[in-house]
Order: sequence, then structure tokens, then C-alpha cells
Amino acid sequence: MNAIIRPMFVCFVALSVLTGIAYPLAVTGIARVTFPWQAGGSLIRQGDTVVGSALIGQNFSEPRYFWGRPSATGPFPYNAAASGGSNQGPLNPALAAAVKARIESLEAADPANTQPVPVDLVTASGSGVDPDISLAGARYQASRVARLRGLKPEQVNALIDGLAEGRTFGFLGEPRVNVLKLNLALDGMTG
Repeated sequence: MNAIIRPMFVCFVALSVLTGIAYPLAVTGIARVTFPWQAGGSLIRQGDTVVGSALIGQNFSEPRYFWGRPSATGPFPYNAAASGGSNQGPLNPALAAAVKARIESLEAADPANTQPVPVDLVTASGSGVDPDISLAGARYQASRVARLRGLKPEQVNALIDGLAEGRTFGFLGEPRVNVLKLNLALDGMTG
């Protein structure tokens, strides 16, 4: 019996050390060397203060800021600890009602805007903490933000263009802009 238990125990300890300690330390070390910003959480700083992550959206609700995608997390929006979508399908009446309310909210915030509302401004992402919006979503909000900040729409659109990110690897996803970076740049322009 001892001849069976001892090799099993040694194998268990060896694999635990290898897969539970050595491998994670090696992968973490390689990531910190090859991708230091991403391995560190993609943190956005203002001076010495961390103001957020480029990977996790924040809840901007003041009309003078760009608004991100709606968040389906609970108990509050953009709760990274409860990341997840609403799991509402396209035929769900609750989703239709939520989209209608979001459209009305966007239209009430900028009644003069007659552009069609981009879909990403009224539907939550699969994670519920999406940090980016489409360029169409940013441009839809540009006139409201410019008016409330005393800027020309051309200035705000130039800022959007300057912070726009293309498709990942040139072919994945759509061009987008990070909402936190955009709002921080706006605060830098207007104080």
C-alpha cells in the first residue's frame, strides 16, 4: 500500500508546485516583460492618481460628458465585480422597453439632435462594463458635449478623431473610442 501512496503523493505535490506556482509565476513574469501596461491592469493615471482602467467602463451621467454603453451589471452600473450582460434576447419585451427608454433619455438630453441613435448607446454589451463606444456613438453626442462645454463641435470631433482606435489587428471589431480617455481629454481642454 505504501508503494502506491508515496508515488501518488509525490506526483500530487510536484504537479501542484508546477501548475499552481511555477507556471503562473512564469506566465506573469513573461507578461510583465512583454506587455507591461496590459499586465499592470491598463491603468489610466492623472499624475500619480489612478483614475480608471482602459478596460473597464465608468458611469458618466452628467450631460457635459460622453456617455458609454448602458451597463447591465448590478447592483450599480459598471460594477466590474458583477460583470455580465442582461441576457435579454431581441424579442424580449423588457429589452425593447429599456431600449425605448434609453432612446428617449438621449433625445431629451439633446432635443436638437436629429441623427439616428447608434445602437451601442442603447444596448448593453456582453460584459456590462464596455469601456468603448463606436465613433458613431461619440459623434452622436458631440454636439451636446460641445454646447455644454462652450466648445465648437469641430473641436470635439477633432478630439474624437485624435483618440479613435482602429480595428484590432486591422480587421477585428469596429473603430472605437475609449470613453474615459475622451472625457479626461475634454476635462483637460475645458478644466
